[in-house]
Amino acid sequence: MHITLIRHLPTKWNKDNKLQGRKDIEITEVSEDFQKKIEANKLLLKAFAPFDIVLASTLKRTHQTAKLYGYVPETESLLDELDFGPFEGVSKEKLMTVHNGKWIDSPRELVLGESLVDFEKRVISFLDKYQDYTNLLIFGHGSWIRAIVSYHHYGDINKMNKMIVENNQCITLRF
Repeated sequence: MHITLIRHLPTKWNKDNKLQGRKDIEITEVSEDFQKKIEANKLLLKAFAPFDIVLASTLKRTHQTAKLYGYVPETESLLDELDFGPFEGVSKEKLMTVHNGKWIDSPRELVLGESLVDFEKRVISFLDKYQDYTNLLIFGHGSWIRAIVSYHHYGDINKMNKMIVENNQCITLRF
């Protein structure tokens, strides 16, 4: 299975360094710099096309990003961002302070709006559900993409917060 993942374009909360989670926030106006990055990513996507299926979470920022790439994705709730619960709308630094570094070193121990063990199960459920597909394109979220990358490389999500996935970053994985 070949999976190409693109993190949604920036929102106001991204620019303000606030955790979004399940809040359904729209992307901001696309800057010239991001437009150039979209065009560069489109060249990468041409090399991987055709895709068996194009998916996005239930949140509008992923659908808005897909549209700017010229896709109309199917909606898949397993791709929804981590539910940060009381930390949605606050800084990641506050989450890290409250949880004494567990966010970085052992996130599977945390329960926010959902437990990170359940979050990991969603990633695994996604892989199981789409295992018969050969080539997927996903418009997704930072935590979800970091989780699947960590799972791919290490067999669990515990290293997901030791990496950064920028808005509009394109990552390809082979399972």
